[in-house]
Amino acid sequence: MEQPTLILASASPRRQELIRTLGLPYRIHPADVDESMPEGTPPDLLVERLSVRKAQAVHSRLGPGEEGIVIGSDTVVVLDGRVLGKPKDEEEACVMLRAIAGRTHQVFTGIACIDARKGDAPVRDASALRAARTLGEEPAVSAEDRGFATRSGDIGRFRFWSEQSDSGSTTLTGYTVSNVTFGPMSDEQIRAYVRTGEPLDKAGAYGIQGKGAVFIERLDGDFYSVMGLPVHLLYQMLLNFGISPFKPI
Repeated sequence: MEQPTLILASASPRRQELIRTLGLPYRIHPADVDESMPEGTPPDLLVERLSVRKAQAVHSRLGPGEEGIVIGSDTVVVLDGRVLGKPKDEEEACVMLRAIAGRTHQVFTGIACIDARKGDAPVRDASALRAARTLGEEPAVSAEDRGFATRSGDIGRFRFWSEQSDSGSTTLTGYTVSNVTFGPMSDEQIRAYVRTGEPLDKAGAYGIQGKGAVFIERLDGDFYSVMGLPVHLLYQMLLNFGISPFKPI
């Protein structure tokens, strides 16, 4: 059975790198959407809604014969309840890094998957479930559990998205939250790091997979979520669409 194409609604090289690790057919279709949200939106809801917005934008632009699973994702850094997005310039990057230096902050990463296959739906028949069990890959949500939030490990959860009018297709959405602790940073170190340019296109002004890794003292959570794509959570969601990177279900 031919595997469906994963359609990544992101121009992020980091997310593209991670989607390749699944070994499934994929293509890149950047979303390019307005990412503004009402002030005070809780970070878990913020990353979920932005992930859905990105996936829906790409889904709406798919042409005839373009099918697959559209994947949107969004990441924010939260310190003392305040969301730190991407810095607008070097000075704001320095301010952010001074704030998180020597402290623990949270990273919320949302993900949304829209089934853009014609006539397909989440796993629901007995034969498919038996095949999943054979691989030890029991889908975490059944068709009867729409709207139910399902935990994925200790840090993630996902659910059927109830607001499907924009996409017209089945949508799963969820998020992870990880705790990241930075060691102390001198102002000289902060400015030297900012001069590399790495912090300027990243939430919270650092990249865990780049030079910013030298400042991270501890991570409690999912490395790949902090990097930008919760691979474990995505895997659990794909299983609900009957998709596995190991063998067609």
